[in-house]
Amino acid sequence: MGCSLSGLNALQNVVYGGGDVWINDNRFRIIRKLGEGGFAYVFLVKEVLPDPSRPGISAKIKDSSHISDDGAYAVKKVLIQNNDQLELVKEEIRVSSLFSHPNLLPLLDHAVIAVKPSEDQSWKNEAYLLFPVHLDGTLLDNARTMKVKKEFFSTSDVLQIFRQLCSGLEHMHGFDPPYAHNDVKPGNVLVTRRKGLPPLAMLMDFGSARPARKQIRSRTEALQLQEWATEHCSAPFRAPELWDCPSHADIDERTDIWSLGCTLFAIMYGVSPFEYALDESGGSLQLAIVNVQIKWTTGPNPPYPEALHQFVTWMLQPQAAVRPCIGDIIIHVDKLISKFCK
Repeated sequence: MGCSLSGLNALQNVVYGGGDVWINDNRFRIIRKLGEGGFAYVFLVKEVLPDPSRPGISAKIKDSSHISDDGAYAVKKVLIQNNDQLELVKEEIRVSSLFSHPNLLPLLDHAVIAVKPSEDQSWKNEAYLLFPVHLDGTLLDNARTMKVKKEFFSTSDVLQIFRQLCSGLEHMHGFDPPYAHNDVKPGNVLVTRRKGLPPLAMLMDFGSARPARKQIRSRTEALQLQEWATEHCSAPFRAPELWDCPSHADIDERTDIWSLGCTLFAIMYGVSPFEYALDESGGSLQLAIVNVQIKWTTGPNPPYPEALHQFVTWMLQPQAAVRPCIGDIIIHVDKLISKFCK
């Protein structure tokens, strides 16, 4: 059961090639590392079927569209050093398992195992999360490549990518109680390019997803929320109420709408509308966000329609109470698609 790899030397062998992992009863061969961050590593793997007549992991996958034709998947490996981290990983697994939507990356299988600490490594548990693989990378990866080539998404692709993100968030916000993703950003959006079709967009990484609605009724609760947001919500895409939370506030899923507006800007221009503050002498990212000091950057020629700029501005309302809900966003983006995607 679980995975046979443990220890720093074994991890290094996996990172630089070779090695097999077991996730419950299914065996996967490590092909290469796709990415890493903190104590998490993502690998491209290929399923090893001892008996080709048996279905392997496909027998566990409910949606056939997530079954790989060539046995390739992605595995996220998390090194867990303490009980707090273990609870966070278990919560990520629980929350990820709630969602079933074409624009939310599905968790196909998982295993959490205990390992024996040694001189080479200090972690006590390892988690393995299995996902479909999308080798075209994230919006962030695409933005970096496109910046070098001085390329931009077409207006049609911008709207179609954004519409898919809205659809995924609508699914999360539609729960009772609603769930917020809490870290919508280009680095958490997988993009798969398709010949003759708009790119497929999938929102991923539900490690920060939580029930969206919170009642803040004291300064202590406000500071606790801000501290949590600092750890779990990427700064350039974080809503103003998570930077400076009042002592009496009702927080809801519209924190995601702010991040969604920043992400629409980033689909167009490759960065958050506030990241410029990080490069300015004496600049303050927090002040730029709280005061909604958007800096429009140079775009394609001909430029994007002004209606897209107005759309971004509509989502970036500093007061969450007047910010639109996801249903309002979808109505508006569908109107833009009917106008600009012909």
